[in-house]
Amino acid sequence: MPTTREYHSLAQVRDALQGRLDRDTVPGLFGRFDWFDLLHRHCLADVPVRVVMSEDNGAQAWLILLEHESRRLSALANWYSFDWSPLFTGKPDAAQRAHVLDTLSRHLLRTASQIDLYPVESSVELLASLRRTGWFALSRPMGGRHVLAVAGRDFATYWASRPGRLRTLVRRRARANRYDLSISDRLTDDLWRDYVDVHGRSWKEAEPGLNFLRALVEQESDAGTLRLGFAREADGNRGRAVATQLWTVENGVALIHKLSHDRAHDAGSPGTLLSHAMFAQAIDGDRVAMIDYGTGDNPYKSDWMEERVPLQRIDAFNPRHASNWLPAARTAISALVGKGGND
Repeated sequence: MPTTREYHSLAQVRDALQGRLDRDTVPGLFGRFDWFDLLHRHCLADVPVRVVMSEDNGAQAWLILLEHESRRLSALANWYSFDWSPLFTGKPDAAQRAHVLDTLSRHLLRTASQIDLYPVESSVELLASLRRTGWFALSRPMGGRHVLAVAGRDFATYWASRPGRLRTLVRRRARANRYDLSISDRLTDDLWRDYVDVHGRSWKEAEPGLNFLRALVEQESDAGTLRLGFAREADGNRGRAVATQLWTVENGVALIHKLSHDRAHDAGSPGTLLSHAMFAQAIDGDRVAMIDYGTGDNPYKSDWMEERVPLQRIDAFNPRHASNWLPAARTAISALVGKGGND
């Protein structure tokens, strides 16, 4: 018989997990306890957590959620998250996964009114569980991630397949030799000051999560997975940084977390030159199998990547709450319009 437990602090979750979702057991950043801990502590601390776990014969399923007013739950995720999904320990097979997920879905049906989950890459398993256990649940497309499967190519082969306009731009800008490029795998205070300086002069709005990014960079620097790139003025102004990129590389996957550049240097394209160096390092130096540009359909991403991974948002409504009927109907209509009536 499955057992279900709830936790209302991530400190309790850490103790209960006993390392089962740590780096040495989970290959990807977004499925680890430390990711959720950093994200909540630095970006979402004003929203209480609600974590539910079901266990059966050594197999566990975890849903790491935020609890809002009116009994609404959401994924513990934000714009830094590439993916959110249920987390499993104990290597359950498909039948066990469905069993423990159904236990969690039934438990939440007794205690929650609405659930919204985003970004979800693979929604089929969780969506089916919610529907089996009495939720009115649906998924709808919402954005995507652009990825590159390297498929054994070296950088020269990959680069030869890029659009001609991109290759020409890099060749012309590199010929001018206006920038020095560097990639660091260890954080220093000087590098972080340069990062913040570039960000303050970039096209982006003020970064609301610099404390989170600093904590993430420190964590990944200690683990040896950090790739922090800079383009600096080659002469004058003592090599001031004008573009920066924050990547991590681990277990054959490179994640592109943040890009920033000084808008005053748009004509010199330092960000593009830095991307060229970062991709070369990831492909030829780190020998990655996959590069993930993260969420967002920015047009420039398609010049560098070759595949778009669609993301889904899951909305689940408890039909026992009459107040949910109208928003559920509206969401269903929106989902039908957005994806032609297909889940």
